[in-house]
Amino acid sequence: MGEIIIRQILLGDFEVFTYLVACPNTREAAIIDPAGEEEKLLAMVKDEGFRVKYILNTHGHADHVLANQHLKTALSVPVCMHELENEFFSQKEVRELSAAELGLQAPDPADVGLKDEDVLNVGTLEIRVIHTPGHTPGSVCYFVDGNLFTGDTLFVGAAGRTDLVGGSLDMLVDSIEKKILPLPKETVIWPGHDYGDTPTSTIAREMEENVYITDFIL
Repeated sequence: MGEIIIRQILLGDFEVFTYLVACPNTREAAIIDPAGEEEKLLAMVKDEGFRVKYILNTHGHADHVLANQHLKTALSVPVCMHELENEFFSQKEVRELSAAELGLQAPDPADVGLKDEDVLNVGTLEIRVIHTPGHTPGSVCYFVDGNLFTGDTLFVGAAGRTDLVGGSLDMLVDSIEKKILPLPKETVIWPGHDYGDTPTSTIAREMEENVYITDFIL
């Protein structure tokens, strides 16, 4: 078996990291947080010979889901999001608040409502869903083959905002402590934004340098 294929692409006005994660044997793939520039993503999928099986959202903030519907139609694949996120962003008042905060329309409901510890098969890869509420109620991280795609839950040297609708600092810190830190320390962190001094990190490094961990947890 070859090594997992990961493509990290910085996209859109909000400079979100979108990920293409693919099985080296079958070329089946998932797109995580498609943040716009749909034609660029579709060209990459075609050029690399990927067969996309899922569109995965770490959470429902509009900057992370901009290309959901376009790619869903173009690739004939389902959009997946935690079931709590589906419910939360279906509320009229939440949609209005989120649109006012971000200046973008809140997401349409996903096709698949995920649960904590669900496993999605992409070729020979097993992508595990880890529910990490705090940035939003239904935020998740995706763990696969020693890699953790953290969205806006954990950044390199920082963590996601909790001042937006549905955010909670206490829940965010609790998620990091109970859901992320128990993973193997060599786990590679792939964040949702390029806010650190490097585009990736490890849990071990974050335990030494990230103030949300050193000050609030350790």
